[in-house]
Amino acid sequence: MEISSIINSLNDAQRIAVSSPPQSLLVLAGAGSGKTRVLVHRIAWHIQVDGVSPHNILAVTFTNKAATEMRGRIEELLNISARSMWIGTFHGLAHRLLRRHAKQAKLPESFQVMDSDDQLRLIKRLIRNLNLDEAKWPPKQVQWFINAQKDEGIRARHMVETGDFFQRQMVAIYKAYEEICERSGLVDFAELLLRAHELLRDNEDVLEFYQRRFRFVHVDEFQDTNTIQYAWLRLLTEGRDNLFVVGDDDQSIYGWRGAKIENIYNFQQHYPNHKVVRLEQNYRSTGHILKAANSLIANNDGRMGKELWTDSGDGELISLYTAFNEQDEAYFVVEKIRQWVNDGGMRSDVAILYRSNAQSRQFEEKLMSTGTPYRVYGGLRFFERMEIKNALAYLRLISNRHDDASFERVVNTPARGIGAKTIEDIRLLARGQGISLWQAALDSIAHGQLSARATNALKGFMNLVAQLEQDAEEQELFEKVKWVVEKSGLIELYKKEKGDKGEARVENLEELVNAARMFDYEEDNEENLSELDMFLAHAALEAGEMQGDAYEDCVQLMTLHSAKGLEFKLVFLVGMEEGLFPSQQSLEDPGRLEEERRLCYVGITRAMEHLYLTHAESRRLYGKENYPRQSRFIREIPVEYIQEIRMRANVSRLVTSSVATVSSLQTGTFKLGQRVRHAKFGEGVVLQMEGEGAQERVQINFHDVGLKWLMLSYAKLEVL
Repeated sequence: MEISSIINSLNDAQRIAVSSPPQSLLVLAGAGSGKTRVLVHRIAWHIQVDGVSPHNILAVTFTNKAATEMRGRIEELLNISARSMWIGTFHGLAHRLLRRHAKQAKLPESFQVMDSDDQLRLIKRLIRNLNLDEAKWPPKQVQWFINAQKDEGIRARHMVETGDFFQRQMVAIYKAYEEICERSGLVDFAELLLRAHELLRDNEDVLEFYQRRFRFVHVDEFQDTNTIQYAWLRLLTEGRDNLFVVGDDDQSIYGWRGAKIENIYNFQQHYPNHKVVRLEQNYRSTGHILKAANSLIANNDGRMGKELWTDSGDGELISLYTAFNEQDEAYFVVEKIRQWVNDGGMRSDVAILYRSNAQSRQFEEKLMSTGTPYRVYGGLRFFERMEIKNALAYLRLISNRHDDASFERVVNTPARGIGAKTIEDIRLLARGQGISLWQAALDSIAHGQLSARATNALKGFMNLVAQLEQDAEEQELFEKVKWVVEKSGLIELYKKEKGDKGEARVENLEELVNAARMFDYEEDNEENLSELDMFLAHAALEAGEMQGDAYEDCVQLMTLHSAKGLEFKLVFLVGMEEGLFPSQQSLEDPGRLEEERRLCYVGITRAMEHLYLTHAESRRLYGKENYPRQSRFIREIPVEYIQEIRMRANVSRLVTSSVATVSSLQTGTFKLGQRVRHAKFGEGVVLQMEGEGAQERVQINFHDVGLKWLMLSYAKLEVL
C-alpha cells in the first residue's frame, strides 16, 4: 500500500497526527472530529511506513464494540487479519495478560471473572457472614468502596488504621472479601486491572517482555482513564516515547466512577518530548450547534482549549421550549417526534436525552399512549438477565467447582429442596475452614452433618453438575450450552412461568445457545484456554454491551452519560433546569459543576441537524412539586443561536355549555395549564384536550392521583 492511500482521505490536522515521527502524541479530538479514523490510520502508518509488525502494536479502547470496529477498519484498510493483534478494552487485555501469566499473578489457572451482579451477591453473603446489618452496611456502598480502592491501586493491607469506625469496618469487609476471592479463584472487574498492574510491576521479566513486544501503544478516550489504568500504561511505556493517546478534556464526564481528567494534563509532564495535535474540524453537527457548544464549554476553567468548526453551513437555530410542567414537556417532545416521522424521518434518528433516569417515565408514557415505538438505551442487557446468569453459573461450575458465587446462585435453582438453613450451614463451615462452598458441601455430606433430606438434595445437585460435565465433555460448545440449559432444568422451570415473561426467558436461553454457536474461538489462543473458558470470559467481559431490539426503528431514550459516542439527526435535551441539570449536588462544588457543563457539551454535540432544549416551569420529581429556574447552561448559549418556541397561544380551545358542564365557566376559554378542581380527584392541571361535542374529553394531572382522562360532559370541573 502506498503512503498516499493512508493519508489522502484525512484533513490537515489528522495527517499531522497520523504521520508524525515515532514519539508520544496527545491528540485532542473534539466531538465528531474523526478520532477513530486517526487511531486506525496511525496504526496503519506504523505497519506500512515504519515497518512495524502488527504483533508489536497495542491498542486500548473502552468498549468491546469500539475494539471490534477498530479491528474491522484495520483489516479493511490494510487487507490483513487483525485477529492476533492486541486490540481490546482495558479489562479484556488485562484478562488476557492474567490468563497467560496466572502463576506469576498468584492466580489459579481456572480463575473466573465476576461481573458486577455476581460481585454484589458475594458481598451480600459476606455481610451476612460477618453478622453485619445490611441497613447500616449497604452492599452497594461496600461494592463501591472496594472498587474505588482498587481503582486507586489500594489493597486492604495498604490502608492506614484510623480512629474512624466506619473506615475500620469497611477495611475489615474489604479484607474478608479479598480472602474469599483468593480462596474461590474469583476476579472482579476492578481486580483485573489492579492484578494486571501488579503483575507487570512485580515481575521484571514479564514487564521487559511486554515493553519489548509493544513498540507502540495507542489509547482511545484517554480522558476516561482512571488511576490504575494510567499507571498500567505508564509501566508499559516507561522510558520510551511510544504512547499515542486520543482524548478530549471537554468530554470528561465520568469523574463519579473514577475517571481522572488530570491524566490528560499529567501526560504532558510524564512524557516531556510529547507533541499535541488538535482535531477541531467537526463532521457531525451544523454550525449553530457547534457555536453553541463552543460558547457553553468556554465557561470552564483550565481547558487545553479548542474550537470546533464545520464547513457544512450553520443549519437551523437551536430550538428552546418552556413547558408548563413535565407532562407538557413530554407532550411537546412527542408531538415534535410525530411531526418528524410524518415528514419521512426515521424514529431511530431521534434521541431524548435526560440527566436522571427518573425523567424517562413521562416520555415513556406519552410514547406508549401514541403508539410510538421506543427503546430505553442501557436497559437490562443480555448477559445480565437472570436466566442467562443462571445458565452461565452451571457452566462455570462445570469449569471450576470452587466458584462460590455460581454455587450459591444455582444450588437451589431450580428448587430441589436445599433450604436456606442448609446453605447457611455450608457457608459457616466454608468460612471456618477457609474452603470453598463446594468443598464444604462435600465435607458436610462425608461427615453426616446435614439431615438426610438435605444430604440427598445436595448430593443430587452435585451429581448433576458432575454428570453435566461428563456428558458434555466431547460436545461442541453450542451443544454443551444447549445440553446444560436443558438438563439443569432451567428450560422446564421457565416454561412453567406464566405469561410472556417465562416465554421470553426460554427464548433468551435459546439465544444463549445461538451466541455459543456464533462464538469465534481461537484454538491457538496464547492463553491456552478451553473453548468453554473463553466463552465464559467473553460473557463476563461483554456483559453490558449487548442490547435488545437495537434493529427496530424506534425512538432512543437515554441518560446523557449513555449518549457519549453516539449521534442522532434530531436530539431533545430535556429537563434543562437548575437542580436537575446541573444537578443539585454540583451547585456547591465548582469541580462537579464543570463536569456537569462538560456533560451538557456532550449532549449538545450528539445532535447532527436539529437540537431542542426544553425546561419546565414546574416539575414533580421524586414526589415533590418544584418550581425551578431555567438552567444556567441555556443562559450560557448566546441568544443569536437560539429560537424560542411558544406554544401557549395555539393550545386553547373554546368550551361552550353545549359540550361541557363547568361550574364556574360555561362559555369561556379552556386552556392547557389551567388549574381545575374535581369533586373526587381534587386539584389538577389541564394537559390535553381532544374530541368534539359530547365526545370531547380532557387530560388532567391531579396532584393526588396523577393523570386522568375525563369526559367534559360529565366531569363537572371547577376552574380555579
